[in-house]
Amino acid sequence: MTASSTPPSSMAVLEALWHEARLDASALRRAHLTGSSDHLRSSFAAATLAQASAAAGALAATEIGALRQPQWPAQEVAVDIAPVLAETTGYFTLDGLRPPSWAPISGLYACGEAIAQPGWVRIHANFEHHRDGALRLLGLAPGPHMSRDQVAQALRGWNALDFEARATAAGLVVAAVRSLEEWAQHPQCAALRTQPLLAITQLDAGHAAPPRAWPASGCAALPLEGLRILDLTRILAGPVATRTLAAYGAEVLMVNAPHLPNIEAIADLSRGKRSALLDLRSGDAMAQMQRLLPHAHVFVQGYRPGSLQALGLGVDAVARTAPGIVYASLSAYGRSGPWADQRGFDSLVQAVSGLNLAEAQAFGDATPRALPMQILDYGAGYLLAFGIQSALLRQATQGGTWHVEVSLARVAQWLVALGRVPVPHPPGAAGTTDWIEPWLETVASGYGELRAVRPSAVLSRTPARWRRPVVRPGTDAPCWS
Repeated sequence: MTASSTPPSSMAVLEALWHEARLDASALRRAHLTGSSDHLRSSFAAATLAQASAAAGALAATEIGALRQPQWPAQEVAVDIAPVLAETTGYFTLDGLRPPSWAPISGLYACGEAIAQPGWVRIHANFEHHRDGALRLLGLAPGPHMSRDQVAQALRGWNALDFEARATAAGLVVAAVRSLEEWAQHPQCAALRTQPLLAITQLDAGHAAPPRAWPASGCAALPLEGLRILDLTRILAGPVATRTLAAYGAEVLMVNAPHLPNIEAIADLSRGKRSALLDLRSGDAMAQMQRLLPHAHVFVQGYRPGSLQALGLGVDAVARTAPGIVYASLSAYGRSGPWADQRGFDSLVQAVSGLNLAEAQAFGDATPRALPMQILDYGAGYLLAFGIQSALLRQATQGGTWHVEVSLARVAQWLVALGRVPVPHPPGAAGTTDWIEPWLETVASGYGELRAVRPSAVLSRTPARWRRPVVRPGTDAPCWS
């Protein structure tokens, strides 16, 4: 899709996604996309992207339901833009308090003033090892007591691109802020232009498999009831995808590594899922994983390309163990190109891809401006859920073993291509979160009383919902229920 000066409607974007996934166009008559919102204003068509991609996943779920329950009319799908936007805020509270989203030194910094090479960098330091690595690179003492002012002072002597390169070489997560034009000239951007937004690929004949029989499903069952999802994702986009599948009835078994940290949002992102711990570096844990795989319909992973392959859980290895499975991969920068194996999160991809500078220019700001939601994470998560269900539909009718791929950076390109939205001048102050209140639900959880946004899509016969309570990592055994 090429850049447009006037963004298309959410329905037009949904139709394009549906066509690219080669699904039955008649199903689109059952999708009802409504509403408009002045909340979360952006100069990019982020609201359109979010509504269309969320609706695509919901509509695909009803297609699976229709295939499993041909005696019943296919369900209607209603997606209003307000609850989708509420969901993309990531808003939740625990026992009435909102956990912090960012570590103290995470964020945007000016750099290079002391060497007459001004620029901007964004540091992601929510995990201690990333924080301490960035501090050491700056010549500062590691630990939680270093202030933002001290980090800012140290960055005055760094060129932004040099700091990004050194940090990346050290395995850290740092991004130099670029313009849209600068990113367009980057070799990784060129590589992304050769990759589809949503790749749904049937593996070669060496991984042939007949259509898999799905468990029996009754009229009152959610569309994905009985389908099993192995979830090896941790940071936002992947968990959003698997949480979406859980809302449509899938059994999601989240497998965390006991030695890796989690983000605060795990309390919200774990809704509807079971949770087990496996250290896949050990033989016993890998043996348990090998027992889980043949009974899984979907394997979802969000590790850097090649990381799981080294553990024997790459797409080919999993396909040999579980013929007919749908293997889903989420990455920061896509499957090929010089940055394909680079770490990245939504905030960093926004920075490198030009979104932050362009947003600032639209609002008349001198400082790079983050979009008002983590649209790359949520957009990629919704797309991944849509792609997984599209692949399940193909597997059920054509057979085969399938690979679904989505990347944050490719979603960023898609967002730019959708066109720009006028912003008010003056833009006004940021609003409160009071508008989110109508879309919240309150549930018990292993972390305390959780108040968070309920599923944004409404299915006409079997309302989307999370039936399992939120549990802490390792609460469940690594087995299917």
